[in-house]
Amino acid sequence: MMSIAILSGGVGWHVQDLIRASADLGYSAVAVDFRSVTAGVEASPTPLAGFDAAIVRTMPAGSLEQVVFRMDVLHAAVASGVKVLNPPQAVETCVDKYLTNVRLARAGLPTPPTHVSQRADDALAAFAQLGGDVVLKPLFGSEGRGMVRVTDPETAWRTFHVLERTGQVIYQQQFVRHPGWDLRAFVIAGRVIAAMRRTSQSDWRTNVAQGGTAERVELRNSESALALRAAEAVGCPVAGVDLLPGQGGEMFVIEVNAVPGWRAIAPISGIDIAAKIVRFLMEEESV
Repeated sequence: MMSIAILSGGVGWHVQDLIRASADLGYSAVAVDFRSVTAGVEASPTPLAGFDAAIVRTMPAGSLEQVVFRMDVLHAAVASGVKVLNPPQAVETCVDKYLTNVRLARAGLPTPPTHVSQRADDALAAFAQLGGDVVLKPLFGSEGRGMVRVTDPETAWRTFHVLERTGQVIYQQQFVRHPGWDLRAFVIAGRVIAAMRRTSQSDWRTNVAQGGTAERVELRNSESALALRAAEAVGCPVAGVDLLPGQGGEMFVIEVNAVPGWRAIAPISGIDIAAKIVRFLMEEESV
């Protein structure tokens, strides 16, 4: 029986759903804690030896060295013939918001004006240029965690100096005034297989993890095309693409997630997304 490593930092709902879907399709899937992975060279054990494929479910928090090593393990596994989803290069791109934005911009896709700096003074100048209304985001992060909207120059001054003194990168994006909802498109193998509208009545963040509500939606052709172009730009066969409408009717790409969750979108779409991911990985089937 062919075996799949589900790489994560625990055995949460998504890991269990992938294990269930794998068993339904005749494969053996095992949860593997990224922090337990070891590797060697020459005659030493190959990373992920004994597995035919691997799914990157989450990347646990760690030092720069630990995260770099984990990415090295994924590259080494691919070189040894293990199928890895998403590909290591796509994971590297999407875990970094700045690099993701660079790839999207180069592909001609609409993203909010963004500035990234290391010094508070540079960030303050950019804050003014961005209209004095920005969203601060961690360079690495997901589910809306760690995002802060800043509209006051004094708050910006204090926040930027704290970030500089603690050695953090200051990533700020012009706030897009939106109607209180955004779209999440779930992409597999060049198709949008499901989509939802996420709405928040009390927070400018619409993420379901932050209290937003979700409803199934059929994307317009232009929205689907935008999501597919975004996933392609960052090299993700499987992606969660977030689209945000602006006041003028324009649609911005605000995130491409290489390890997208489906706990909210699967039940409202009626689609077994875990099964589609496993089938695409192991059988290279279109969906």
